[in-house]
Amino acid sequence: MRMVFFPGAAHRKSFRRTPNDGARRATGDAVLTTGVPEAIFQPFANLNRAHGFMSAIQKIKGFADMFGEDSRAFTRMESVARDIFTRYGFGEVRIPVLERTELFAKGIGEDTDVVGKEMYTFTDRGDRSLTLRPEATAGVLRACIEAGAVEPGKPSRLFAFGPMFRYERPQKGRMRQFHQIDAELLGSPEPQADVEVILMLRDYLEELGIGDLSFELNSLGCRECRPHYRAALTAYFESLDEEKLCEDCRRRMKTNPLRVLDCKVPGCKAMVEKAPAIADHLCAGCRDHFSAVLSLVSRAGLAYTLNPRLVRGLDYYQRTTFEVTSGAIGAQTAVAGGGRYDGLVQQLGGPDAPGVGFACGMERLALLMEKQEAPRPDFFLAVTDTREKSGAVDAAILLGHKLRLRGLSGECDYEPGSMKSRLRRAGKLNVKKCYIIGPEEFDAGKVTVKDMEEGGQLSLDIAAFD
Repeated sequence: MRMVFFPGAAHRKSFRRTPNDGARRATGDAVLTTGVPEAIFQPFANLNRAHGFMSAIQKIKGFADMFGEDSRAFTRMESVARDIFTRYGFGEVRIPVLERTELFAKGIGEDTDVVGKEMYTFTDRGDRSLTLRPEATAGVLRACIEAGAVEPGKPSRLFAFGPMFRYERPQKGRMRQFHQIDAELLGSPEPQADVEVILMLRDYLEELGIGDLSFELNSLGCRECRPHYRAALTAYFESLDEEKLCEDCRRRMKTNPLRVLDCKVPGCKAMVEKAPAIADHLCAGCRDHFSAVLSLVSRAGLAYTLNPRLVRGLDYYQRTTFEVTSGAIGAQTAVAGGGRYDGLVQQLGGPDAPGVGFACGMERLALLMEKQEAPRPDFFLAVTDTREKSGAVDAAILLGHKLRLRGLSGECDYEPGSMKSRLRRAGKLNVKKCYIIGPEEFDAGKVTVKDMEEGGQLSLDIAAFD
């Protein structure tokens, strides 16, 4: 005899309690005692308790479905990206959403919140640790290294977009499955590459119609000068009362003190206000590089603000780093960011090739974009011939196909109806023209074309569309 567990209390009068139901008694859940194998009842475990129907499966918290305007906004972001980025010589690449966990641990940094707290990681049936990608850069570089598509001195320009995954508290514009547009320029160490990437990002955001943009820039130094700054920063933090820092920052002080500068906790932000500035610790090479970036950005007419506390949330950034915010919907909202990551390609097993890139959060961009209206359909093909087996619906389907081959868009009736209901449908769809096949039209091999804007109509031979 098997014990079959049914959640909830709605059926508590339907089943006999048993003395062994234990903790289930306290929750009001019912236990059915039966001689039938439990597997027989398993498909019914999700019966709707109130009505006896299967309950609908809900989406996972932090994941979103997109219809209508939301979907159109994403389509526009992708089409504009393809237009703008290809003008700069960038080509689209598609990479997996699932990678080996070590890729992100090496690439992003084990002390980052992304790797330490936010990744969706699991062990597969082959006992491999795999992770749903939390960002795109590491995956793009892995793909380029594997394909032999990255060489020092030979720039490669690539862009990608798609879903990323981080286990964060869901909020407007930041979901656990979110989407990014990512651009990477590999192989050039020159400051002009940094500027071109920044200008491409500006062109893209402006083409989307996103206003009130602010660009913040900083230099994070390189492998030569950053250790000196890290030592100065560590000495400064050690002089403070550690108890005034959050738990994460107390740990970061010992593992990666630059990450303390990125903390959003108010107490920590106040503590770092007087911290040493990295600009005072840059080597001559980094100073020259950053000066060249700022000079060219200014000559391109891009206004910017220097932010000595800008470190971004990923450990691979070196030298130029930048962030873009918009105040178009009130408070400044970060919409994009990026920077230079010389050394990351080599760190992931490739040649010592430099790189610079950026990523845009598509959900954030969607909040700032104007409403994306659905394209107006060209036609609605209405069937008002209600005679049984008249063949008018078939004729409408074939005519609709011919119209679409001419580049027109629209819908066809699958069931005939009254003229009033069909015209009402055409008006609701906001079509330009309504093609009507009634009994007289069908018998004569014609179609009535009604102009929904001007109100006029004319009769045409269906054969004329062949």
